[in-house]
Amino acid sequence: MTVHSPSARDKLLTALGQRVKLLRARRGMPRRVLAEAADVSERHLANLESGIGNVSILVLAQVAQALDCSLAELLGDETTATPEWLMIRNLLTGRKQDALKRAHKALSELFSSGAEAARRGERIALIGLRGAGKSTLGKMLAAHRGRPFVELGREITKLAGCSPSEIQALYGPNAYRRYERQALEEVLRNHPACVIATAGGLVADAATYDLLLSHCYTIWLQATPEDHMSRVIAQGDLRPMADNREAMDDLRLILEGRAAFYEKADLTYYTSGKTLEECFEGLLKELESKKELLF
Repeated sequence: MTVHSPSARDKLLTALGQRVKLLRARRGMPRRVLAEAADVSERHLANLESGIGNVSILVLAQVAQALDCSLAELLGDETTATPEWLMIRNLLTGRKQDALKRAHKALSELFSSGAEAARRGERIALIGLRGAGKSTLGKMLAAHRGRPFVELGREITKLAGCSPSEIQALYGPNAYRRYERQALEEVLRNHPACVIATAGGLVADAATYDLLLSHCYTIWLQATPEDHMSRVIAQGDLRPMADNREAMDDLRLILEGRAAFYEKADLTYYTSGKTLEECFEGLLKELESKKELLF
């Protein structure tokens, strides 16, 4: 089926819209915020996410098809810059998820420092959406093991001189991600052994998340969307969901967009349906069984 056919066009535009929506959710950006950052109308963005995109994308798709290349190669992203990149892409294209995981692990081991990899088990990093219990359980775990507790959000504030929400409002999400990466690098440099509570959206930046995975034993604190929401409300923190009547739908979409990244953690620990004491005791038991931990 060629791009000229109506069904192929619909599939392309629908897939493009879904991809935009997924990327927006992964970064935790309401449509209004993305529209402002991209300098396009919210209505235009809504149409794009609904599969009613600009016809110019169809023209590009037809040119790419005629050249027998992907849209990425036509547009010239980093993975099209050299023959080596193209051959690596070709080697990985069409592989099943398990094979891609093994390839990622092999490449990470190839390019990581042996010394750092050996010490990875001395740091524990907690990941997950807001309301997962990262700060609460992180403080308890650090105190139990006699290690420093580091909240990455506070380190970002020290570095930037303003809070993460102020960075987002003043300079935008890209500037925030740069501060987040720099803060993580400093934490890793200054704390060879510690417990780190990360922000929920750290996984949206693949390079920063890869840095965390390669230097820390990571735990995804997982909970139901309802528990995430109720805990955030109890904290009086609604940030990107403020004044949004579809907050729960947005939260579910964010979780869906990030779940595949959260799942790359070394351990997934479910916190719903448990008291704080039960959560902590259960987490300790899980960690005690992990031989790779030097904690």
